[in-house]
Amino acid sequence: MKFLENEKILLRALEPEDLDLLYSWENDSSIWIAGNTRVPYSRFQLKNYIAEAPSDIYESKQIRLMIVNRINNNTVGTVDLFDFDIHNSRIALGLFIADEHSGKGFAKESLKLVEDYVFNFFKINQLYVQIIESNHASRKLFENNFELHGRLKNWIKTPDKYEDVLTYQKFRKK
Repeated sequence: MKFLENEKILLRALEPEDLDLLYSWENDSSIWIAGNTRVPYSRFQLKNYIAEAPSDIYESKQIRLMIVNRINNNTVGTVDLFDFDIHNSRIALGLFIADEHSGKGFAKESLKLVEDYVFNFFKINQLYVQIIESNHASRKLFENNFELHGRLKNWIKTPDKYEDVLTYQKFRKK
């Protein structure tokens, strides 16, 4: 059984060739509210990040994977697995698809692969995601097969207000 790939996409480790794409995505201030970024990254910082990207999720408690369209070999987004808690058997998920590739099923396919990887390879009990309430596309993706289990009131400060963050969870079937 292969993990992290299917006929449509491949989830792979960071490569030096990803520098320009990461630079573009990480410095797009319009998407900063969805994550924890508040300032731009330099090429130097990102080059070092790629070079030193952890490959052992048990040591670093996180991993970033690039989402590649297998039809044309274009990188279309990223998957971040982070806050890996071995003791409590849970891990957080961040999923990003570049605007020009959204609506083409890449997020859905990536989510299937990540679920398989987390639940069947690592045998983790719980995968969770936190989504800003106004991110309707992400909410729709996760409402289909995750359960809404929490709301953090006024959790994210946007340019003109505070927004709630919704926590969705999925548990490994035993």
